[in-house]
Amino acid sequence: MLQPLKHILQQKRIILASSSPQRKQLLESIGLKFEITVSDFAEDLDLLLYKDNLSQYVIDTAEHKCRHVFNKIKLNENEKNNAIIIGADTMCSLNNVVYGKPSDTDDAFRMLNAFSNNTHQVCTGVCILQGDMTIKTFSETTDVTFGSIDDETIRAYIETGEPMNKAGSYGIQSLGATLVKKIDGDYFNVVGFPLYQFCVQLKALLNAESK
Repeated sequence: MLQPLKHILQQKRIILASSSPQRKQLLESIGLKFEITVSDFAEDLDLLLYKDNLSQYVIDTAEHKCRHVFNKIKLNENEKNNAIIIGADTMCSLNNVVYGKPSDTDDAFRMLNAFSNNTHQVCTGVCILQGDMTIKTFSETTDVTFGSIDDETIRAYIETGEPMNKAGSYGIQSLGATLVKKIDGDYFNVVGFPLYQFCVQLKALLNAESK
């Protein structure tokens, strides 16, 4: 989708405001050339303010990440117009209860046990910030259904270490795939970045700029 805009993208300084290896790999897979500057945003927005709109929570967190990186890299006026900063945040929820990254193995067990034989939602908020002026934000939600998972399987999975740095305590692109019965929506969103919608939004941003 972005191939017709390749000549424009090559002139941009694209910055990913994330340390996520999954997001890095996904963006590399579509041929995007970028650098990484990790945001130091504390990700401490008050969830109670978003209880009726959890998707806005991840959108706002993604925007804060972008703006923190923008302030961190200190661009001059010419560089601002040429910079595109990409931020993202992913969370899982079940019955309006939010599940982020586990704090310890007991927390991971609690999450996976709750997801067993249930359908939860994975929501990713994305922000595309061009300089400090133009901004596009959106969210993508995917339904993920787990099969029935016994305690022994959960503990064995946690022992692999895979759940400990992932929202919802599992990675669908790795061993966690064996827990997933089906999904409804964007698979890449569950991995951590909704590629299709991102390309749609980035294309619209670049087309608007070139007019």
